[in-house]
Amino acid sequence: MSSGRASEKGLRELLARLRVRLSHARSLDPETRKHLAAVVHDIDNALGEGGPQRAVDTAGAHAPRLEALAVRFEVDHPGLAEVIREVIDALVRVGI
Repeated sequence: MSSGRASEKGLRELLARLRVRLSHARSLDPETRKHLAAVVHDIDNALGEGGPQRAVDTAGAHAPRLEALAVRFEVDHPGLAEVIREVIDALVRVGI
């Protein structure tokens, strides 16, 4: 499997895990849930349109928001924060 394909597969798996965590975070306020879902959707769409590099470009625009959300979730939603950080790390590995 090529590195690009492995990166894309890994990002898709992380995004799926993030969606699951998001669906289980019952105490998350609707506005925050909406923002995080929009970021995940944007990255996922970029993967479908242009592969990992397009996702990296898209995520670059969202990186500060992703990091801020991860910090915000550390106490109340540590599992969600962990997956967000894994997404950030995966994006860094492919070039964000």
